[in-house]
Amino acid sequence: MRFRFLLLAAFCGLNLLAQQGDDGGETQTPRVPKELIPPAPALPPDQALKSFKLQPGFRLELVAVEPLVHDPVQIAFDPDGRIWVIEMRGYMPNIDGIGETNKVGDVVVLEDTDGDGRMDKRTVFLDGLVMPRALALVRGGALVAEPPNLWFCRDTNGDLKCDEKTLVANDYATEADPKLGARATPEHASNGLLRALDNWIYSANHTTRFRNTDGAWQREPTIFRGQWGISQDDFGRLFYNSNEDPVRADFAPSVYLARNPHYRHAAGVNVQLYDDKVVWPIRVNPGVNRGYRSGQLRPDGTLATFTAACAPLVYRGDNFPRVFSGDVFVCEPAGNLIKRYALEDRGVGFKAKNAYGNAEFLASTDERFRPVNLNNGPDGCLYVVDLYHGILEHRLYITSYLRQQILDRGLDQHTDLGRIYRVVSESKPSGAKPHLSKASSEELVKCLSHPNGWWRDTAQRLLVERSDSSSVAPLKQVVISGENPLGRLHALWALDGMRQLDFTTLKKAISDPRPKIRAAAMRISEPLLKNQAGLLNELLMHVNDAAPEVQLQLALTLGELQDPRAEEAMAQIARQNAADLYLRDAVITGLGGRELEFLEHLLDDKSLGHRKTGCETLLGALAQCVLTEAKADRVNRLLDLAVNRPAGKEWQRLALLDGILSTAPPDAKGKVKFKPVRLNAEPAALAALSQCEAKEVQERAKKIDALVTWPGKPGAGPEVAVKPLSPEEQKRFDQGKELYLISCGACHQPHGMGQEGLAPPLVDSDWVLGTPQRLVRIVLHGLHGPINVKGKTFQLDMPALAVFDDDQIASLLTYVRREWGHTAGPVEPGSVKSIRAETEKREEAWSEAELLKIQ
Repeated sequence: MRFRFLLLAAFCGLNLLAQQGDDGGETQTPRVPKELIPPAPALPPDQALKSFKLQPGFRLELVAVEPLVHDPVQIAFDPDGRIWVIEMRGYMPNIDGIGETNKVGDVVVLEDTDGDGRMDKRTVFLDGLVMPRALALVRGGALVAEPPNLWFCRDTNGDLKCDEKTLVANDYATEADPKLGARATPEHASNGLLRALDNWIYSANHTTRFRNTDGAWQREPTIFRGQWGISQDDFGRLFYNSNEDPVRADFAPSVYLARNPHYRHAAGVNVQLYDDKVVWPIRVNPGVNRGYRSGQLRPDGTLATFTAACAPLVYRGDNFPRVFSGDVFVCEPAGNLIKRYALEDRGVGFKAKNAYGNAEFLASTDERFRPVNLNNGPDGCLYVVDLYHGILEHRLYITSYLRQQILDRGLDQHTDLGRIYRVVSESKPSGAKPHLSKASSEELVKCLSHPNGWWRDTAQRLLVERSDSSSVAPLKQVVISGENPLGRLHALWALDGMRQLDFTTLKKAISDPRPKIRAAAMRISEPLLKNQAGLLNELLMHVNDAAPEVQLQLALTLGELQDPRAEEAMAQIARQNAADLYLRDAVITGLGGRELEFLEHLLDDKSLGHRKTGCETLLGALAQCVLTEAKADRVNRLLDLAVNRPAGKEWQRLALLDGILSTAPPDAKGKVKFKPVRLNAEPAALAALSQCEAKEVQERAKKIDALVTWPGKPGAGPEVAVKPLSPEEQKRFDQGKELYLISCGACHQPHGMGQEGLAPPLVDSDWVLGTPQRLVRIVLHGLHGPINVKGKTFQLDMPALAVFDDDQIASLLTYVRREWGHTAGPVEPGSVKSIRAETEKREEAWSEAELLKIQ
């Protein structure tokens, strides 16, 4: 009875303290009795160390602790082993987040002056920041993310304090821009700043990559990756995650996979590696945001599955046993643990497994242990960034249930703490402290073959930044005859970053005995291919390469060329690997505007006469591209191809027809929403298909009839004349295209088709083509799901783009309403200004129900 009374009292109290994170109508009944929940005091460092349980063979060492460090969220090691720290001291200083916009954030540099392995000196490099969140060391300075700005900060006089700030971007982490006030969302804003093997700097939760060439900053659009944290393996493949999805990766460079506007969802990026999300904490975890929901906690009160997965790290050090190399570690700060996934490299992609069954690599009984980032250290060890903060959830998402949990255990007290730990293998001493800032170019070239990935990455970065001509010849020699494969790979990318590659060096690398190096050389060779005929010959020698990663990169690289020999090689790769999803899609991504001709070529090939696994999917995907292209003469040719399949190849006809139909799949109610392709006249081929003896062909032809129209077709309306854009509107459209590619294209894709699980399609969407009153509101304030788009429900959130001014928003929306065959009217800046003023007091994102009331 007493427990039931406590539950009732708690529930009544929760209703009185309604929070922004509450879902209407939910009963937030605590599932763990208070008497079973241990206290959560802020532990001194020596006691905190006793709270940890590690797998056998490892120990945990304290590297830094308050007052040397406060609220750390990311660290980076400089060439001499000093630790640079982002301190997000404004994050949830109290339960209501009051003071979040105060200028209290820092970038500090920690040093170990006595060599005992523990930091003992603190220097504030940069202070007065509002919620800084990311850091990368480049060109003798630091990239620092302070929403919405990305700064390049330098110390010009040697006192280790920033005295020069250069703005690199003003649209970085815009969701957390303090100007958004109560709507600023640090949980879903850009972060990471990882300098990858290809010399570009990538972020999680952001759609732009950066690099500095000869002192000038460049930016390019890239795909959206994860939520918090980003890592790479030894071969430059990127890893990331989201709060309930612990590990994803790119199997191929993303730059290729969105290049064909007619192909919607090319595979090879954002691939889920492991779908089991179970975690095994060693304490009860009632203090998670939805701990009242069934299934969130086990009967014993421990967290059942990931709810705050973040900061994936590929272990690339040399302190742990060799079996750990290439494995992925993932933080779960809500469960006070770090999980390890053992990875098996399969050439293209991985096989992942939970390394420990019903246990974790590292876990703590201390509720305030909040691992929010991981690093490979210069000493080969694994470094853990511990926010050590009672409140983990941001104020925008805290539920009434969690608020009570926080208050019950005083988790809102004792803020401004923080720890950095080091996980050390007991079977091997940690490595030596680096001194690379003064290393010669010759010494840096040698470091490219170091067994620790941190040394290789740092040496490559310094070589590229110095661009010392004396290092070019030694680097080429490493590529040609270096003994260490990873050394050869880094030397190759260093030369690429310095723009010093030549035919001879690339030719040698393309024939390297290691597949990953052959693949990298093919990718790097692309700028030279058009002017070096011999280089293409070298590539074509690998059409039958036994390594799948080489064939994948070859297909991607050949798609960059308009050369008959390249297309023939792509056809051969497609025929031989039709059943391989990634190779098949790699070929198709390079065929934008040429899919029909490629399809005709394949169908003329006698080797495709007999049905082979994957061939139907290949033909269907190409047919889908042709219909998506929506050019009348080419659609007619496609239908003719389907009709004219010879005897014995009826399976090809069905594959083509199924591919056409896949362009417009029915929704859950069986309805198809698709803007019909307008032909010049009724296609004779479609009539012939409708009269085919085979019933399955007739059925498909009937469905395809709804996807095309022509003058005089029963039920088809007249073609609507589209009012041309005025010169001013056209200028706005052109500006909108640039804004779209930078801010929207990575999620919704340049072709507007969206990405499964990330962004709904914009093409032919009623939300885009309907009243701009709704569209402007979505851009100004954001949108939270669920939302129905073209008959499909998306449980997704879209952040606001209120940082754009009225003219920019009008330009962006004019573009999406007139691109991809759309004919909707342009949007005027005055309309945006009016809606902005009308809704200026709104703090929440819009729901579908609210928007549908607006006409």
